[in-house]
Amino acid sequence: MTTFRAPGTAFRASLRVPGDKSLSHRALIFAGMAAGRSRVIGLGTGDDVAATRRCLEALGVGFDGDTVDSPGVCAWTPSKKALDAGNSGTTMRLLAGALAGRPFKSTLVGDSSLMVRPMRRIAEPLGALGASVDIGPDGTPPVTVGGGALHGAHVHVPIASAQVRSAVALAAVQAEGRSTIDSPAGFRDHTERWLVSLGRAGRRSETSIEIDPGPLPPAEYPIPGDLSSAAFLLAAAALRPGAEVAVRTVTLNPGRTGFLDVLEQMGARVQRRFIGEVHGDPVGDVGVTGAGLHGIEIGGELAVRTLDELPLVGVLAAVADGRTRVSGAGELRVKETDRVAASVALVRALGGDAEEQAEGFTVTGKSKLDGGEVDARGDHRIAMAGAVAAVACDGEVSIRGFEASSVSWPEFATVLERTWSSP
Repeated sequence: MTTFRAPGTAFRASLRVPGDKSLSHRALIFAGMAAGRSRVIGLGTGDDVAATRRCLEALGVGFDGDTVDSPGVCAWTPSKKALDAGNSGTTMRLLAGALAGRPFKSTLVGDSSLMVRPMRRIAEPLGALGASVDIGPDGTPPVTVGGGALHGAHVHVPIASAQVRSAVALAAVQAEGRSTIDSPAGFRDHTERWLVSLGRAGRRSETSIEIDPGPLPPAEYPIPGDLSSAAFLLAAAALRPGAEVAVRTVTLNPGRTGFLDVLEQMGARVQRRFIGEVHGDPVGDVGVTGAGLHGIEIGGELAVRTLDELPLVGVLAAVADGRTRVSGAGELRVKETDRVAASVALVRALGGDAEEQAEGFTVTGKSKLDGGEVDARGDHRIAMAGAVAAVACDGEVSIRGFEASSVSWPEFATVLERTWSSP
């Protein structure tokens, strides 16, 4: 059990956060698919990113500090055992795409949480390219891919999923002939921006991209900070009127900034400053100053763009004036845990008022939460949201299973408490 207590005064902090998890996965896989030497600078420190690296090492990719030496995807060698993605759905889904064009079969497995997550969503789109993909009878892992040639195709992805679109794109660069990918709006397009930058793709519309097959070149990938991790510190500031937190050099991909839009709509003061790009993907600084919060409606594309941060939204809503309703977020049900149920349970455990809906939740705010005991349910985002909630509680917050936070940010508790103690 790990316990957190609210800071005594408003706090002010300016800091950097670890390298972005989503971009770290992609940089490792892009570098591993390219024949030659690439550099990946500032990798995320979490267990998920380490899982991707281990899987690539098992396929013959070499690592030495920031340097990645690879024979190229066409010269990857079969792993002697199943590739273990740990808790990382991104590792499993993106590597399934990268492995789909290999002449040998590979099997991907994970921990108990990952082994019940849906994988039919990648099997069917990859199958449109001619890939052989076998999954469990319930549409869950293990995932076995590879063993046949791929062909270009038009692939429609029915959900706004960056992981699915990325899996298809990584397979399509190995196919015979061009491919197009489309889906509903709201997805993170990191992979596609990078493919455009590297000359392997061209944008056709906001939701459609054309993939040109061919080898990925070696490249340098400086990884900006993780906005999804920074969101926990920004939320802490938003919960305490007068508190200020600034995070420097984080990804500002439009598919990642939904939480900033939510903070603004709820009444927090948000500052954004664009400072550059990494392979066409925007990077900048973000600051949040706490102010009185009020309830809002969150649905549609905004819910999709805020999906990872919705447990945090539940915490903010618990002390906001009025009611906050989240809809169109059914994807939360199939994350590391059922995050709809877990978010509602978190708020209730701390004395708040929350109710589940089929694809979201409703929270009615009060001026202060009581504190209490939260079950992280093995989910890093629930563990971290529970810690942040202590800012708004009269009593202590104890979190059972807080160690799950190491999936994305092993140093989170230390950084959070250092942030709170900043004058």
